Amino acid sequence: MHSVETKTGANNRPKISDIRSTLRLSKLSTATLRCALRTVLTIAVLSATLLVAARPAHAQTEVMLYNFTGTSDGSEPTSSLVWNNGNLFGTTYAGGLGYGTVFELTPNGSGGWVESTIYSFCQLAACADGQNPTYSYLTFDNQGNLYGTAYGGGANGYGVVFELSNSSGTWTESVLHSFANAPDGAYPGNGLIMDAAGNLYGMAFAGGTGDGEGCIFQLLPSNGTWTERVIYDINSTHSGLTLGPLGATGNIIYGTSYSTVFQLTPTVKGSWVSSVLYSFNPADSATEGAQPVGSMTLDSAGNLYGATEAGGANNDGVIFELTPAQSGDWTETLLYSFGGSAQYGPNGATPFGGIIFDSQNNIYGTTKAGGTKGAGTVYELVAPTGSNTAYKERIIVNFDGTDGAEPKSALVMDSSGYLYGTTYAGGTHASGTVFESNAHAAVTKITMTSSPNPSVEGQAVTFTATITTSTGTPPPDGENVRFDKIGNGTLVNGVATFTTKKLAVGSVDTAAVYDGDINYTPSQSVRYLQTVNQ
Repeated sequence: MHSVETKTGANNRPKISDIRSTLRLSKLSTATLRCALRTVLTIAVLSATLLVAARPAHAQTEVMLYNFTGTSDGSEPTSSLVWNNGNLFGTTYAGGLGYGTVFELTPNGSGGWVESTIYSFCQLAACADGQNPTYSYLTFDNQGNLYGTAYGGGANGYGVVFELSNSSGTWTESVLHSFANAPDGAYPGNGLIMDAAGNLYGMAFAGGTGDGEGCIFQLLPSNGTWTERVIYDINSTHSGLTLGPLGATGNIIYGTSYSTVFQLTPTVKGSWVSSVLYSFNPADSATEGAQPVGSMTLDSAGNLYGATEAGGANNDGVIFELTPAQSGDWTETLLYSFGGSAQYGPNGATPFGGIIFDSQNNIYGTTKAGGTKGAGTVYELVAPTGSNTAYKERIIVNFDGTDGAEPKSALVMDSSGYLYGTTYAGGTHASGTVFESNAHAAVTKITMTSSPNPSVEGQAVTFTATITTSTGTPPPDGENVRFDKIGNGTLVNGVATFTTKKLAVGSVDTAAVYDGDINYTPSQSVRYLQTVNQ
């Protein structure tokens, strides 16, 4: 799904923002990587379960479902989320005992969510159970067991594949494989994919049977044990994997290296054949993109879609499509270039997670930078219709730090079209968030009047704000409307009023402001002048 990034902070804990560039520029020794990962700050164990308050209104169609505190509940989530039985699951890179967590979010029935830390890594000596899951989304089997990867730890210090099994609400971790660098790989990231036969596939950022630059591996279950084998060596950092249909022999696996999109096809004898579908040319990065990231998305026609974190018209990344031809060649089409400015402010920049589609072929994802506050975005690329021939970006969320910052994961969508994801940073405790957003919130328009106008000093003046919406249904009763410089009113059937006798002589320049909620966009009336005579 991602190439690794880390950055050393004031507490000497490696940050994920710089490992990617380090691995790309030079081949680090495995001892150096092991040392870096083991400088993680240990945090005292607190309560494993925290209650999230009911949804607060926010000045855009997004709410924070959970703010990580950086203690026992985890810190710096980089994984995508996964649904299971109506609950959300994910991992954090840090927090817990200091080496990352697996968490669950459960709706509390009142609009809020309960967060539970179901596992904290490094409970065993020398972190034999794993440490620091890195971009590691989780995979469930049909018995409710979940699987993931931890970047470090294990019997040899090179990371693990783990399983968590639930028995009456208690989760137990088992290490399915401890990596040894060569020949089986080192420092796995991005989680796992599972085929219909229950085999697991993943990637490691280093080690393998080749030149030590990483590999794709397979884990095969048999009688309660798992056997790991390398099915592809790759000579640069790479991203997550995607399963595609094939037939009787299994599934095609798609993945990306630092500069290519590749395909692995199984044979009837159990071996795998690799082929490069597309190579990004650095000289053509403005029209092709550069440095693909995130898992690929496959449509029903067999086309592949993905993102790059660089290249494009503004060198801020692109969304691209790869289309197969009968000849076997694949053609790339650049669908959208990030960066620059949009109608409502700066576009998103530097996508880092994968993308998802809705039923109308609109594309959704996150950027870890850009937006009006520079802290990243949730975006929609609206599919071409009619005479329109290009995707158009619409910003759904502009992160400002208080509600999260630097989202690095792909989104997941529920059956009602709401989007869920994580931010690596920001939030109440600056330790990351889980958020929900709505790409299809009703558009609101607010108008205001006052009576009487003009008025005289000491006379009661009533200000009235009326909200209309694109759906014809007003926002919920009880939501607040601010009358700038004057006071606040509460909505009833789309109308809010505020009456005061305390206006000073002169002119009051005001406006009605509605902050919106997850289902209704914010809006502000035109400026309004109230005249008060002596």
